[in-house]
Amino acid sequence: MAQKTVLVAGATGLVGYAALKHFSQAPDCEVIALSRRSPPGIKARHVTLDLTDAAACRDAAASLSHVTHLVYAALFELPGLVDGWRDDRQIETNGRMLSNLLDPLLKAATGLRHVTLLQGTKAYGVHVRPLAVPAREGRSDMREQPNFYWAQEDYLRGVRAARTWCFTILRPVLIIGEAIGGAMNLIPALGAHAAVMRQRGPILPYPGGAERVSQAVDADLLARAIAWAGDADAARDQTFNVTNGDVFSWPNIWPAIAEAVGMQPGPDEPFLLQSLGSADWDSVRQRHALLSPALADFVGLSLEYADYQMRYGHTEPGSPAIVSTIKLRQAGFHEVMDTELMFRKWFKLFQHQRLLPPP
Repeated sequence: MAQKTVLVAGATGLVGYAALKHFSQAPDCEVIALSRRSPPGIKARHVTLDLTDAAACRDAAASLSHVTHLVYAALFELPGLVDGWRDDRQIETNGRMLSNLLDPLLKAATGLRHVTLLQGTKAYGVHVRPLAVPAREGRSDMREQPNFYWAQEDYLRGVRAARTWCFTILRPVLIIGEAIGGAMNLIPALGAHAAVMRQRGPILPYPGGAERVSQAVDADLLARAIAWAGDADAARDQTFNVTNGDVFSWPNIWPAIAEAVGMQPGPDEPFLLQSLGSADWDSVRQRHALLSPALADFVGLSLEYADYQMRYGHTEPGSPAIVSTIKLRQAGFHEVMDTELMFRKWFKLFQHQRLLPPP
């Protein structure tokens, strides 16, 4: 008999899929994947569900009565991505999705013990202002900036009152991992760009703008932080930043990325990744007999996200985007990872799965 049953909402996304893989391998743990499409390669019960459909969520809740832990990693993003981060429709839809699921789940799953909610550095206004370095939980929050984080968090705290279950809010930085067609996964985006460039020669110029010191987090490390938070007393009703533990800038790490895809770094050559041609990618797929889909299905909105992250068009260095992880470490989660090795790891996985060309 499983000691706990983990429901992963948004199981095909970057965070959800990493959590699904982790809990699927955990002893004494049943895991249920909740998403509109089935996650690939994972032996877990799957519930097909559109979280914007309140009636469907109510109908599904009865079959989820034994859930003890909810990992809420579902996300609605508007086309245009960056502009959508301040759009009222995005705020309303993401808030409604959480309540559509959790309202009936709280009635059905009387043994619920923990909810994990994901936020990010937009809680500190990184998309609209320079961060106070380092940004700290509860001290640097930008509540005055409309954000679906606040709609979800306020709702969660409201339904948490006078109940026995608890929650943890995690704020990862740039997440790198395994997902196809997502809004914010840079491996397919950078990998597709590099593969097209490689057909023209062995040099991979850095395509972004002026550097900014920032941080990233490995999706598998984040999944282990989610698992820790679900059982740690020190994580009850707390908010934590999560990073790999080091810092990086894109120009500094670009030679490692070039090597990982079998190329050599060259002089900077700004290039808008959003302009990458689907026909060029189709040529790469055919030449290498790849299993990856057409460009739009492979990268989702991640080309735009890559341009944003690498600061395409910016000619002056950006303000550092650094968060503090002291609170997380003092609470008991101490894992770290070298960000350069992280990028190498995920490019290697995509190559092994024949989603990107071999190096």
